[in-house]
Order: sequence, then C-alpha cells, then structure tokens
Amino acid sequence: MKTPKRLEPLVVEGLIDSVICQLKSGKEAIVYMVRCGEHIRCAKVYKETNKRNFHQSSSYTDGRNVKNSRRIKAMEKSSRYGRSAQEEAWQSTEIDMLCHLGSAGVRVPKFYNFFTGVLLMELITDTKGGVAPRLCDITLTKKQALRYHRHLIKQIVQMLCAGIIHGDLSQYNVLVDKQGPVIIDLPQAVNAAGNIQARSMIKRDIDNLTNYFSRFAPKLADTDFATEIWSLYQSGQLNDTTSLTGQMTQHEKPVNVNEVLKIIDAVLKKEAAWQRHKQARWISRLSQC
Repeated sequence: MKTPKRLEPLVVEGLIDSVICQLKSGKEAIVYMVRCGEHIRCAKVYKETNKRNFHQSSSYTDGRNVKNSRRIKAMEKSSRYGRSAQEEAWQSTEIDMLCHLGSAGVRVPKFYNFFTGVLLMELITDTKGGVAPRLCDITLTKKQALRYHRHLIKQIVQMLCAGIIHGDLSQYNVLVDKQGPVIIDLPQAVNAAGNIQARSMIKRDIDNLTNYFSRFAPKLADTDFATEIWSLYQSGQLNDTTSLTGQMTQHEKPVNVNEVLKIIDAVLKKEAAWQRHKQARWISRLSQC
C-alpha cells in the first residue's frame, strides 16, 4: 500500500522499509503492519488530539510526574507549547508502560522504537502466524473463558504490584496469541499510588473483563476480585503469588444506637459549654470598657 504521510519520516530514517497494510483505526491511533528488514512489526500512529475520541481527562493524568517546571506551567495554561508537551507526555506514557510492565512479567507487546509520534512495537500473532485477534472477536468455550479470566486477573495483579493500573481495560484491548491474552493500549495507564481514582479504575477494569467472560462462564458474575485485590493491596499483602478467591465476606456489626447518642450528646454539651465561655469573656470585656 502507499506509505501514509505520518510514516514517511520513518521510511526516510530507515526505521521501516515498507507499509504492508492498515490493521485497525481506534479511538486514539491508527495501527499499521510494517516491514522492518526481515521482521514484521506494528506501527502505531497516534491521532491528533482534536481527531481522537479518547480524551486525556485529569482522572488519567492525575499523579503523573512532569519534571520540567516550564512544561508544568505551560500544560496548566494549555498554551500551544503546553498542549504539545501534554501530547508528548501522553504518548511517552505508553512507551514507559510497555518497558516497565514487560520487565515486570506482564504480557504486553515488546517496544522497539518511537519517532515523530509513531510507536514501533511487536506484532502479536496467532497460532498460524497471522495477526492475533482481539478478545472480543473470538468465541470462547466455558473452559477458555475461565482460563483467560484467571490469567488476566493475574496480569492485573502483576501490574498493580508494579504500581500500575491500565485504566481502560476491556475485551477490546486484549489480543489473544497462541499462549493466551496480551494486554495492549497503555497511554492512559495510571500510577496506582498517586491517582485518587485508582480504586474505581481497577474496579472498572476488572468488572469489564468479568462481565465479558461471564457470558461464557456465568459463575464468574458472582465474583468480586476487584474488592479483594484492592483490599490486599492497601494492606500490603498483595503479590504475584497471592491466592485469590474472588469472594469477600462482609463483616457487619449491629450499630449501638445508645452509644452513638451518648457521643453526640457529649459533643453538643462540650460545644454549648464553649459557647457559654465565649459569651462570658465577651461580657467581661464589655464591662471593662
């Protein structure tokens, strides 16, 4: 096919030799299959901000570190330079995540290069060497659904142990190769410790997957891995070997109404005494005038 304009600089630089075909056009990027010497790889071309359906809301950028103070001020003011810096930070996040999570043992595509807004990475293939399908594009047996769900829950735990939450995980950004699921699309990934919405994000990720897999294995609908995983994470007991059940026992104790009323009454009396004390001091000052 004809080389897209955004890929021409990579051809000139010798990073790719030719473009084979377009694989997909998503909400944030267009992905091409390209030839790099003897290898076939993916080229992810990020769309311009005004052409993307996925917006960089503060819920995703919250907690990210930007070391350059000039960039921080420009990004806050949303100047032309600031928007450019924000876009660069958004794209570099995916590179960082691919490298960081790959080294942590999470199944993500291998990163090769990044040039002029284009990410070069591994092409994930199926058992026959063709392009691996998305999870949403295959029909699963009950056994496969249970196995893939278990595998992805483990991957989510490994990500969280590495301090990362995907933030937009679903059946649409998981590929399936001969070894199982591979997680893709990471520019919106968040820092678990630094993002105030981390808990709700990981719950959404897990619920998305559980709801999908429960179509094939209905018993998964009764699980609550999100609450269990986050509880273990907060208490410092989560690691990649932690045994999970997907079940959480609610410990509910009856409320002692009389005790609550006593506490409220004590607080009200203390407040009334303080108000009387303030009034007495005010009257005393007036009498001295």
